[in-house]
Amino acid sequence: MGPSHPSTHGVLRVVLQLDGETIVKATPYIGYLHRGMEKIAENKTYHQFIPYTDRFDYLAPLSNNVGYALAVEKLLGIDIPPRGQYLRVMICELSRIAAHLIFIGVMAADVGAATVFFLSFQQREYLYDIFEKLSGARFTNSYTRIGGVARDIPDGWIEMVRRFLSTFPRELDDYERLLTRNRIWMERTQNVGVITGEEAKNYGLTGPNLRGSGIEWDIRKAFPYSGYENFDFEIPAGTVGDCYDRYLVRMEEIRQSVRIVEQAIKNLPDGPVNAPEPKIFLPPKQGVLTKMEELIHHFILITESFDAPDGEIYSSIEAPKGELGFYIISTGGKSPYRLRIRSPSFNNLQALPRMLEGRLYSDAVATIASLDPVLGEVDR
Repeated sequence: MGPSHPSTHGVLRVVLQLDGETIVKATPYIGYLHRGMEKIAENKTYHQFIPYTDRFDYLAPLSNNVGYALAVEKLLGIDIPPRGQYLRVMICELSRIAAHLIFIGVMAADVGAATVFFLSFQQREYLYDIFEKLSGARFTNSYTRIGGVARDIPDGWIEMVRRFLSTFPRELDDYERLLTRNRIWMERTQNVGVITGEEAKNYGLTGPNLRGSGIEWDIRKAFPYSGYENFDFEIPAGTVGDCYDRYLVRMEEIRQSVRIVEQAIKNLPDGPVNAPEPKIFLPPKQGVLTKMEELIHHFILITESFDAPDGEIYSSIEAPKGELGFYIISTGGKSPYRLRIRSPSFNNLQALPRMLEGRLYSDAVATIASLDPVLGEVDR
């Protein structure tokens, strides 16, 4: 299968050795999308690498930006104000909803339920309208900055999010009515692509693929960041570890994300969104256009960037597909000496042979879809 098969969700090639219709051996081959992101990071300033993070899991770029910015902020030892943290929580959870909507629609289409595909993509478009109003871009947003976010929310943005949240849960109920008790859907996904909790841990699975096997591990709870400890939400988990459980976990995660965003809107603090770090954060645009000192400050940050301290850090977030981590070695200067990325899709694909071998060829489509891989973060 692949690397251009529509059900491989990107340029993934899986060599299947068959005995009749039974899969004897499955070998994933990656590398068709390799762009050398980690090496590029060593030749860019810390700020300049932010747009590249959009291209990892390109279905949740807002979330990727936050993960990278948190890692650099940990290296620099800076915190951002509460309002900036709440905004980051909101965009991360809206990204999770958008990414899971694509998962549901595409997995449903893969097993023949095309209606859900069109319905979920319609809701995703509404979310992209929200992202566009916030960041000016629909797809590769680059909204987060090291030390905060690009700008505070525009007028009317909160109302847009509220309108979406007021109607979206009913749409989610419709997806449940179409899929969850659908006999064909259940037969195509139940007891298919099973991986136990112990095996999932051994393969390094994270996110919904780990939780689908019954392991309630979520970095938002285990190592809270950006104020997640202030939010009330639950961690859904499966029991069998099959494709059906991974679907149910993501459906419930969407509902929990709606809860988190509603709490963030209700308790959104006033105040600045960016850290008071003039040597790290760009000055306001209005000041650059009207004051000489701000113009010089802006010029120096853009041309020379900031000087990071020596150090070695690892920081991770709970991205829609699992643990997205950044390991940075700094020897000072404006660029990392080394940057390595722990992306969930890469680890998830390791478990694919274990899930496929011994199953029927037709199960391969449902199993790959249930892992929800994005090759942008596999081939970094």
